[in-house]
Amino acid sequence: MRSIFIAAAILAATMVVSPSAAQNKKVDAALTYYNSGEYTKCRDMLIKYLPKVKDRPTKGQVAFYLGECSRHLSDSRNAMKYYRQAVQAKYTNPLATLYLADALKMRGNYEDASAQYSAYHDLAPQDPRGEQGVQDCENALKWMKTPTRHIVFPARWLNDKEADFAPCFGTDTTTIYFTSARESATGNDKNANSGTYYTDIYVSEKDKKGKWSIPVPIQGAVNTPFDEGSPFVTADGNTMYYTSCKNLKNQQLGCRIYMSTLEDNLWSNPEEVVLFSDSTISLGHPSLSPDGRTLYFSSDAPGGQGGRDIWKATKEGKNSWSTPVNLGPDVNTKEDEVYPFAADKGVLFFSSNGRGGMGGLDVFRSFTKDGKTNTVNLRYPLNSSGDDFGIHFNNDLKRGYLASNREGSRGDDIYGFFLPPIEVSIEGICKNEENGIAINDAEVQMTGTDGTQLTGKTNGAGKFTFKLSENTDYMFVASHKGYLKGISKETTKGLTENTILHTEILLTPLVQVVELENIEYDFNKANLREESKISLNVLVEVLEVNDNITIELRANTDFRGSEEDNMKLSEERAKSVVEYLISKGISPDRLTSRGMGESNPVTVSAKTAAKYPFLKEGDVLTEKFINALPNNQDKEICHQLNRRTEFAITRTDFNETGIPFGE
Repeated sequence: MRSIFIAAAILAATMVVSPSAAQNKKVDAALTYYNSGEYTKCRDMLIKYLPKVKDRPTKGQVAFYLGECSRHLSDSRNAMKYYRQAVQAKYTNPLATLYLADALKMRGNYEDASAQYSAYHDLAPQDPRGEQGVQDCENALKWMKTPTRHIVFPARWLNDKEADFAPCFGTDTTTIYFTSARESATGNDKNANSGTYYTDIYVSEKDKKGKWSIPVPIQGAVNTPFDEGSPFVTADGNTMYYTSCKNLKNQQLGCRIYMSTLEDNLWSNPEEVVLFSDSTISLGHPSLSPDGRTLYFSSDAPGGQGGRDIWKATKEGKNSWSTPVNLGPDVNTKEDEVYPFAADKGVLFFSSNGRGGMGGLDVFRSFTKDGKTNTVNLRYPLNSSGDDFGIHFNNDLKRGYLASNREGSRGDDIYGFFLPPIEVSIEGICKNEENGIAINDAEVQMTGTDGTQLTGKTNGAGKFTFKLSENTDYMFVASHKGYLKGISKETTKGLTENTILHTEILLTPLVQVVELENIEYDFNKANLREESKISLNVLVEVLEVNDNITIELRANTDFRGSEEDNMKLSEERAKSVVEYLISKGISPDRLTSRGMGESNPVTVSAKTAAKYPFLKEGDVLTEKFINALPNNQDKEICHQLNRRTEFAITRTDFNETGIPFGE
C-alpha cells in the first residue's frame, strides 16, 4: 500500500496464493508477481487478460486479484471497480464483498459501503468486520455533519505529482523535512512493489517573509537509490532518525531505522539503530518522545497483536536502546498501527486501519487518564475517507502537518492544519426577580480574568450579548434604576468547541424584602449549616457590588413552640447571619439583625404560588390558614416557608468609607 510508505517496501504482509488455485498458466504467472509483492506487474498482466476470460469463476478470480493489486497500490477507485466485478461474478471468497465495502468507504460512498458490510456480515457472521464497517459508516456521516474546529489545507508548496508524505518539523516550524517519490529523487529505478520512484528525504525552509523554498533533497549521505523516508529530527535539529529499505535484485531485505547527524550542513554517514537481535525483522517510522528518552516505531516483529504494531524502546546510551516493548491492545490491533508521533505527558498519535474509522488509515490519539489508556479517533476533517497518516504537531498541538490521499489529492499529498481559537459568546437576559418580567435598558458590565472590561445595554427584550475569550472566568453585573445590582458568573475554561453560553441575571426591586433561599439551621439551634453558607456567599457578592446599601437581616420562625422561645431563637439566628457576613469582609456598619419570631407570616408571592399549586398569590400563611389545610404535607411546606431568613434594604446612600452622604 503506497499510502503508508514501506507497505510494500517496509513491513509488507501479503496474502500468499498457491498457483494451484489459479485456473491457467497466465493467471499463475500473474499471481507469482502478486506473491512477491510486485503488484504493478501483476496488475498489468491481469488487466490484459481479463477481457479474454469467458468462464465466470476465472473472471471472478482475475477481477478479485486486480482489486487486490489496486488495494495494495492505494488505488481505491480501481479497487472498487474490480471487487464489484468479482462480487457480480459470484467469486467464492467472501473477502471480495468486504474489500468492496472498504473501497466504497474509502471513496466516501458510505451508504453503499454500509450495504456491502451488511452483506459481508451475512456471508461471514463470525467476523466482526461486517458490523464494525456498518458502525464506521454511521460514524463517518455523523462526524462530517459535526466536524472538529480544525482547518485542513493542502501544502501545495511541498507537494509534487508523485507521492509526498511523512512531514516533520526541524528545529522549529520554519523547516520541514518530508518523504517524496518525485523524479528528482536519487536514482532512476522504480520500486517493483509500488511502481513509483524510490523515495528520498527532502527539506523546505520558510524565509522571514513567510515564503517556503522549493523542496530539495537533503545533502549528505542519507539518501540512496533505494527508499529513505519517515524522518524524525530532534529538537536541536542536529540528529535525524529515519527509515531505509534496501531492495537488491528485487529481493526484499526488510527495512531498518538509522540515525544521522548534521555536520557542516551535511548529514553524516548513517548508523543503524539496532533494536532487535533478529536482523530479518522490519521496522520503521521512528519518533522520539519530547525528552528524547523513548523511541517509538512500527514493526511486524513477533509478539505483537497482529499486522504492524507500535513498539517503544528506552535510550540507554548514545545509540543503545532497551529491548523493545509492544504497546499492547490498548493501542495495537490485528491490523496495522503505523506512524507514531509522541507528544508531551505520554500522549501518542498514530494511524490505524484496525480500529474502525472513516476510510483506510485514520489518525488516533492515545492518552492515559485515571490509570486507564484511552484511544480516540481524531475525526473529521483531520481524518477523511482516504488514508490519513504521518501526523506531526508543533509544541502546543494546535498546528501541524499530515499526509493523506483524500479526495482532491494526487496520490499521497501533505496537508497542513491548524486549530483556530474557540469562538465563545454569551447570550443573557435581565429579569425582575419578583415577577420574571424582562428589564430593558439595563446596564451590564462584563469583567474577565484576562483583564477584559466591557459595558453594554439590554435591548427591548431585556437581552444582551458579549463575545468571550478562551480559558477565562467572567462576572457580569447588571444595574438599573430602582433595582439592586444583579450578578452572574460564567467561565469558558474547559470548553473545546465553539459555544454559546446562556445566563440570566435577576434584579431585585429596592422596595422589596428579599428572602435568602436555602438558609438552614439545625433543629432549635442558631448555628448555620454548611449548605447555608453557600447561599450567604451569594449575598456577600450582592453587597460587594451594591456597596451603597445597608441591610437588616431578619430571621423568622413558624408558630410552633412558644412565642418567647421563637423570638429568642430568631434573634440568635439573625445574629449568626450577620456574624458570618462580617467574617467575609462586609462592614458591620452596613448590617443590623432583627428577630421576627412567629410574628411575620409570609405573604405568598406569584413566584411561590407558581411553585406550589395549592397556594395562590396573596395568601398569608397564618396559624389559622395552615391549620385549615387538608393534609400534613401541605402544612409542612407552609411551615418551611415561614421559617425563612430575609433582608430588607434600610439605606441606599452608604458610601465606600461607611460614612453617610452629607455627614
